[in-house]
Amino acid sequence: VPGTRPGKQRVRSRTPVRGSRGLSRPRLPARLSTQPLSYPGNVNQEQAKIRQFDDQFPSDAFSDVLAANQEFVADFQDSHLTGRAAKELAVVTCMDSRINPLAVLGMNEGDVKILRNAGARVTDDVLRTLVLASYLLNVKRVLVMPHTECKMASATEDQIHEAIAADYGVDIRSIEIRVVEDQREALKRDVMRIRSYPFLPEDLVVGGAIYDVHTGQVAPQDF
Repeated sequence: VPGTRPGKQRVRSRTPVRGSRGLSRPRLPARLSTQPLSYPGNVNQEQAKIRQFDDQFPSDAFSDVLAANQEFVADFQDSHLTGRAAKELAVVTCMDSRINPLAVLGMNEGDVKILRNAGARVTDDVLRTLVLASYLLNVKRVLVMPHTECKMASATEDQIHEAIAADYGVDIRSIEIRVVEDQREALKRDVMRIRSYPFLPEDLVVGGAIYDVHTGQVAPQDF
């Protein structure tokens, strides 16, 4: 090839050619097509459990929520908060509706980042969120706070799987429930998981406590 050294082969560049409208867009392979999914006529969609959804917002189901929001908007005043944790605190707690984390800990709007899931477990997603909160949102201390009478501490993994299968006909064995057989021991593991996580700041302060849903008391635990 003219212009090349002897013994050298010319390598074709794979860099997209820049035109008047910027980089050329690669073609999507068939399996990544943006067209809506279509099914062969011989597929029984009901038997295949292909769910059909209405693309309209379900206003009737959320009518009370939307009405309450209108009342909220009528008296709303912008607090001009920045989204950073004013008290430098993040709380990992359960989704149980008996727990009001701000009231329990004497905090106000904007003071704390609240992470909730079933059982107040430190999952991969909790760790991901704590990394972002620590570096970007002013979190310097974390309290892991499960509670008494937690549903996740009342049964084994198999029992929950079997109960949902029996009552609703749904097999959820592919989901790890992360039940709690020993609440204090599970809390210890979760606290240690945060403390030892390599992507979190070494000076992040982490503690664990159990909230009593009947007395409102937060009982710190030594680990």
